[in-house]
Parts: sequence; C-alpha cells; structure tokens
Amino acid sequence: MNNSISSSPTEPRNPLVEITLEDLPKPLREAAERLGWTSLVPVQARAIPYLMAGRNMMLQARTGSGKTGVFLLPMLNRLDQNRPVCQALILVPTRELARQVWQEAEKVCTDTSLRAVAVYGGVGYGVQTAALKAGAQIVIGTPGRVLDHLLKRTFSLEQLKTVVYDEADRMLSMGFYPDMREVQRYLPKHPIHTSMFSATFPDSVLRTAQEFIRNGEFLSLSSDHIHVTDTEHVFYIVPGMDKDRSLVRLIEIENPTSAIIFCNTKARVHYVSVVLQRFGYDADELSADLSQTDRERVLDRVRRGTLRFLVATDVAARGLDIPALTHVIQYEPPDELEAYIHRAGRTGRAGASGVAISLVNRLEKYTLDKIKRTYSIPFEERLIPSDADVAAIVAERTTALLEARLRGRDKLQTERSRRFTPLARSLAESEEELPIIAMLLDEYYQQTLHAPMSLPSGKGVPAEKPKKPEKAGWGRSRRK
Repeated sequence: MNNSISSSPTEPRNPLVEITLEDLPKPLREAAERLGWTSLVPVQARAIPYLMAGRNMMLQARTGSGKTGVFLLPMLNRLDQNRPVCQALILVPTRELARQVWQEAEKVCTDTSLRAVAVYGGVGYGVQTAALKAGAQIVIGTPGRVLDHLLKRTFSLEQLKTVVYDEADRMLSMGFYPDMREVQRYLPKHPIHTSMFSATFPDSVLRTAQEFIRNGEFLSLSSDHIHVTDTEHVFYIVPGMDKDRSLVRLIEIENPTSAIIFCNTKARVHYVSVVLQRFGYDADELSADLSQTDRERVLDRVRRGTLRFLVATDVAARGLDIPALTHVIQYEPPDELEAYIHRAGRTGRAGASGVAISLVNRLEKYTLDKIKRTYSIPFEERLIPSDADVAAIVAERTTALLEARLRGRDKLQTERSRRFTPLARSLAESEEELPIIAMLLDEYYQQTLHAPMSLPSGKGVPAEKPKKPEKAGWGRSRRK
C-alpha cells in the first residue's frame, strides 16, 4: 500500500479551522445533544473537520480526551442508514473498550436506522452472530474476534466505507498485529476512509500506520501537544518494599518492546535482573562486577537488538545505544539530578516517541520534584496497576493468542484435539483441578509473550541461562 507517511510525521500541510458545536450539521448536533455535550472539547473541535472531509488521519489522542466522539459523529453523514450491511469497522484492543465504544455508538445512533454491535472474545458467538447477520452497519471489536466472524462468513466488509484503529499502541502491545494484518486482507478494493488513534507514536505504531493508512496525515490532539519526537515522563509512587512487584505489574501492563531499567548500585542491578529472570522475562544485567566474557555477551545482544530488558547502572550503560528502545524505567531516581536527563534521553530518538517511567517511594519523590523544577519536565503521576488489572490484561492477551492459534489449526489437528474435550470439561468443572489449567495457560503465555527476542533474520536466539541468585528476595520465593 503506497502512502506518504514518513518516519517522522508532521502536522497537516493544509490545516482545517476548528469548529464549534453550532457549526455541525443538524443530525450531528442532535447526536451530540444525546451524548450530553454542551460544547465540543478541544480534541473534537480540531479533529472532526478532518474526518468529515474524508482525510485519512493519524491522530495522537489520550484515553478520556473525547476522541470516541471524533470518529463516531462523522459516521452519521458517511453511512447509509437504509443499507443493512457493515459500513464502519472500529478495531479496539480490549473487550472493555469495545463495550464502551458500543455504548457511545448506541447513543449516537438513537433515532436513526443505524445499528452497532460489539464483538470480542471470551464470550459466546450467538448474540454477536445474530446482530451481524441482521445487518449492523457499525461493527466494533477486537481484531481476533472480528477475524473469527470474517472466517465464519458471518458478515462481509465488501461495502465498508470507513475503518478506525482505536488505541493502536495498546492494540500492538496486546499482540494483535498479525490479526490486524489478516483483517486487512478482507478489506474491499475500493478506497475507504481510514483513521488511527494512538496515545503515542513510537516506531512500531508508525510502521503499522504506513501499512494500514493510505496518504495519512498526522494531527496531535493531546492537551499538551506532545509530538512524536517527545518522551512521555511518568512516575508511580510505590511502597519501598513493593517495588519489585510494582515493576513486574508495570511490565505486564506496558509490554515494552525493549527497555533499559536503571538502578543506582551494582547490588540492586543484580537483584532486579534476578527477579525479572525468575519471573520469566528475557532480562540481563550490566554492571562493573561482570567478567569481561559476560559483559561482551550482554553487549553483543544489546548491539543486535535481541535483549528485551537490560538492567544497568548509569556507569555501565554509558555509551550504549539500544535499537528501538521504547521504555526507560528508573527503579530509583538517580543520585545526580543531571543523570535523569541522560537516562530518559535514551528513548524517544530518531523521530519516535518513548516513555520514561520512574518508581519512587515517598522520600524519593522529593528528588523527582527537584528534577522537575530544575529541568521543567512535565511529569505525570499514575496509579500503580493492581493484581486485578494485570490479571485482566493477561487474560485478554491469552484469549486472543489462543483464538489465533486455534484458527491456524488444520482439520486433522482439530480432529486430534477433540480427544481432549472430555478431559478439558472435567478439569474445568473441578475446583481442585483448576491449578492444572492455570499452569498450562501460564506456561503458554510465558513462552509466547516472554520468550527471548529474535534476530531480524528470524533466527531465534537461545535463551540465556539466568545466573544462580545469591539472595533474590521476592523473585526467588516466587520461583519456589
């Protein structure tokens, strides 16, 4: 697919003026009133004109900014209410977001003949299939379940007019890229209006945009106008004794392509690397205590871009350049304020965006405040994910991965697996046997999501054997 998106996109050359609620056509004003809007928020005022004009867009907008209305309202003008076929496809990363967008679409479509349906995994097909066959014009769903319905011929995209990729960065972190590519094969030959929304535009999202959007333009809708070349600065306040657990939960939620984790001491570097290794992550350490052989081994993986998580001190990481580094995680703030700039500056390079995350306790927060005042850095505080948050994300990813794998099985493999249906039912119905199922799912998830990264040629890199820990604290006890 030919397009004009560069690796460092710029704002539209022919910008459109912002609009007000009164400027909208009457059907759109009425829909806005049904949503309870009294005026357009800045995101909507800036972006709606581009989508109404039919321009293919990459839009940088954060969750909760009002972006859902940006792509739903223009559909009232674009879609044919008298044709009961799928005309709009909205791909989202999670079932929760699918439901949220569907609820908004239902409000927008009130008093019209347009109907919306949410399709996602983890639930039965019956209600979804009925709504699709009835001719819902707006289909909102996760890529995997949408692909399932396309394979089953439940509905068709031949009459599609517009496609939206919502929260593209999260969609990629969930592992949906292969399913997105497969869905693309079902898109019609005629031109369709395409838009992609993402909170950030790292290399992975930009490459995806190049594959999915024809002649796309970039528009930043963030309140602070963060552009793709900037780094997002985030911090979490966590109890000092809970940092290792917090780090693991953050990694699961963020799912970085690659990251460097900074610690202030060699002992802390070793501890953190062991915790990550014991939890199943492709991680290694770099500190002054390493032998030259081990140092060269780690550096070789860094140079080749095949090590996912590097844990290091500032001294050991000096001069390193890790390809496509999406995240810098500071397990503790640096002893010298200027070191923060050097740490955070390792991500968000070459036209990409990155995330710099700091884990601080109450006392360390004072150091972060000094860094903020000294360098005028716009830190954003976030709540640390809970175990329930992680469980929900892991369940969603695992379901998507398993459904994708099931789609790839041939008739013989499907017939062979039927032998285990009685056993699966028996295990699922017994509370005492649930640990067996949980173990199998855990092993599958670890092998699929946390296996060592591959070389660009596709040749796998054998997993490094983690060094035997001296005292690994939580990492060691969890291993037991």
